Amino acid sequence: MAKTAIITGGSRGIGEAMALKLGELGYNVVINYRSESSKSLSDDLAAKIKDQYGVETLVVRADVSKYEDCETLVKEAVAKFGDKIDVLVNNAGITNNCNFVDITKESYTNLINTNLLSALHMTHLVLPYMVNHSTKDEQCCIVNTSSIGGLIGVINQADYCASKAGLIGFTRAIALEFAGKGIRCNAIAPGMIMTDMLRGVNQDELKALAATIPQGFIGDVSAIAGALEYILTASYLTGQVISPNGGIVQQ
Repeated sequence: MAKTAIITGGSRGIGEAMALKLGELGYNVVINYRSESSKSLSDDLAAKIKDQYGVETLVVRADVSKYEDCETLVKEAVAKFGDKIDVLVNNAGITNNCNFVDITKESYTNLINTNLLSALHMTHLVLPYMVNHSTKDEQCCIVNTSSIGGLIGVINQADYCASKAGLIGFTRAIALEFAGKGIRCNAIAPGMIMTDMLRGVNQDELKALAATIPQGFIGDVSAIAGALEYILTASYLTGQVISPNGGIVQQ
């Protein structure tokens, strides 16, 4: 019987790479997106996963910063794939890139709701479907997408760093609380990864950015998908933060 995975913010970039990896690993994949502009991307991704890996997919529009939308997302997943959810990837996230004098209350509140509270909402709703089915031999996994911004300070990213550090604390607490129930919880803290955001940067600036990385290059989304695969298959790993970052941060 196929296993089921839900990924929030799964339509592009790191989320897309992880969704593809979940399909490759044999999971039925529930892809969440928020904005209408991401619908076609999500639909195309779902079709690609189904065609390439022969698994089933479901695309659900939901603003995971809102608990009611998270309820809808989980209910639709259970209605299609049954009441066992094997993997939850809390990946939805945004950035404001603004100094903390000029930023508005609405902006940083929206970011905290999207980056941090969404993970609390989704985990709170999904855990009952894991607790009732998970065992030592049939583990369930929660994976939270943090950032090196959760490990170090970043200029003009105070709200972002707070949200990503919060995810790490949340990861460790959930890991301890549910370790005895066969549920593992870990975090991935990516460094500089080539996504649409960086592709729009001036090429000279991009080279200068790459030069600050000890390994000398900006990472590919496949590095994060690889970290996800390791986490899902590492049965003795819980409460940990894996950070593919090219050596910028050494834990």
